[in-house]
Amino acid sequence: MYGTPAHGTPMYGTPAHGTPVYGTPAHGTPVQGTPAHGIPVHRAAAVRGGHPQHDEGGARPVPYGGRRGRTLAVDPERADEQGPFVPGPRHEDEPEAEVPAGRGGLGRTLAGVAAAAVATVLAVVVAGQVTGQEEPAAAPRAAGEAAERAVDESSASRSDDRITPTRPVPRKPVVLTYERLMTHQFSIDPELKGSGAFEAVQGFQKAPGKGRLIRYRVDVEKGIGLDPKLFADAVQKTLNDPRSWAGDGAMTFERISSGEPEFVITLASPGTTGVWCRKSGLDTTIDNVSCDSASTERVMINAFRWARGSSTFGPKAMHAYRQMLINHEVGHRLGHNHVTCRTPGALAPVMQQQTKSLNIDGVRCRPNPWVNPGS
Repeated sequence: MYGTPAHGTPMYGTPAHGTPVYGTPAHGTPVQGTPAHGIPVHRAAAVRGGHPQHDEGGARPVPYGGRRGRTLAVDPERADEQGPFVPGPRHEDEPEAEVPAGRGGLGRTLAGVAAAAVATVLAVVVAGQVTGQEEPAAAPRAAGEAAERAVDESSASRSDDRITPTRPVPRKPVVLTYERLMTHQFSIDPELKGSGAFEAVQGFQKAPGKGRLIRYRVDVEKGIGLDPKLFADAVQKTLNDPRSWAGDGAMTFERISSGEPEFVITLASPGTTGVWCRKSGLDTTIDNVSCDSASTERVMINAFRWARGSSTFGPKAMHAYRQMLINHEVGHRLGHNHVTCRTPGALAPVMQQQTKSLNIDGVRCRPNPWVNPGS
């Protein structure tokens, strides 16, 4: 349509879909007379862009491209040589066409509207260029910030649907105290025969009481896999317990790792224990027991019994059994012989061979690790 469309904005050149609209109304009927608003279509504003201006009186509609309902105004004198008229692009550097005086106010209005549209487009372009020159990084920066916000918002929205993993509550490390270790059984071969080489447990533990001072050393056979420090602590604590040999104040025990001890308490494999006990005429291999090798400096503690205990005490009384083992063998070193229980159901004497049996001559007694259990 060349003139004024339905909404009041003039249309020049080629529309969006490539078909020039020239002299055809919105619904495809050629307009040859006076349109609805009283202005002849072929008397609109002068054509710009280098195309010839049509004579208002000689134009006549001719078919365009063989399509129905589409017409173009053609100069009747040059119809054969110029062909159909196709409006071209508008050039901004060409002079403004003069509006014919006969068209009145409407022509001037259309020209003003066109100029205003051009000025608006130029203002937008210039504003965009100026903005780009002053802050070339503004658009990328704004785009980056928008993208970051989009990611953050997307993550936030997705987090509502996700199950937040809970951190496992760290378990507190189990502290293996002396008391706990003394209740545990340890693994060892009952027929183990070690290297026979001993090593003194380093350290010094002062005698805590009064009375005759007895210094001793603790040796452990190398390679048997048992804790030397635990064994040394057990000896010192047991001998100086009020229920033990130092309970009446007659003596007190002190552990040394150098110098001259009165005896050496030795933790050794069953095989090595048997070797040292035979030096004093004792056979410990029958029941895999311990001994005081009186002809030597060593009180021998069988590592199998220390690790596994005995059926007379059971696995739940390992601490008590180990205390009995120390007190019994050191008792021999102090000059005490075997004693048996005479009262059924009573506590067995510490010098009874409790590893072997709690039933002597038909008298069954209860296990007991102490010299003076009532103290």
